[in-house]
Amino acid sequence: MEVIQTAIKDVLIINPQIFDDARGYFFESFSQREFNEKIAPILGHTINFVQDNESMSSYGVMRGLHFQRPPFTQSKLVRCVKGAVLDVAVDIRKGSPTYGQHVAVELTEDNHRQFFVPRGFAHGFAVLSKTAVFQYKCDEFYHPEADGGISILDDSLGIDWRIPTDKALLSEKDTKHSLLKDFDSPFDIQVDLYK
Repeated sequence: MEVIQTAIKDVLIINPQIFDDARGYFFESFSQREFNEKIAPILGHTINFVQDNESMSSYGVMRGLHFQRPPFTQSKLVRCVKGAVLDVAVDIRKGSPTYGQHVAVELTEDNHRQFFVPRGFAHGFAVLSKTAVFQYKCDEFYHPEADGGISILDDSLGIDWRIPTDKALLSEKDTKHSLLKDFDSPFDIQVDLYK
């Protein structure tokens, strides 16, 4: 697999090695061994995923920007297995030189890309295709009492979601998250979120 470092440290794009021929294609979508060999040296620690999730959404659905509060913070490894999504990670670590900045990547069933979102980041995506099936691995179990979020429609974040506002479909919960300027982040750049 090819690992691409982005403009924000530890936010990574992963391109798997695809083997294709007249019959179709094959690739390893995840190998803990290869992940440890190639990703752990960049991060400075290993990641152990404990939960896999999948969602199906139609065009215009926007989910996010979500995170789990300490002590249940999560890293995510995400991919789109059907259709296309714009996937985004926003740095919400107090004191970070990239606080409030984001990385956006298009994930599609054709490019097979994966996106690693570290702890201390809010995560969300917008569905660009008629439907999309989205899968993600988490390194912490889901804890509903630790749910958190910032507004996916916060213009100050400068995210081009590529969805017209009148076509955007959000859950009621996602319409109630704070703007970044009103948000008191539970994360600090000085705290090791992986301990």
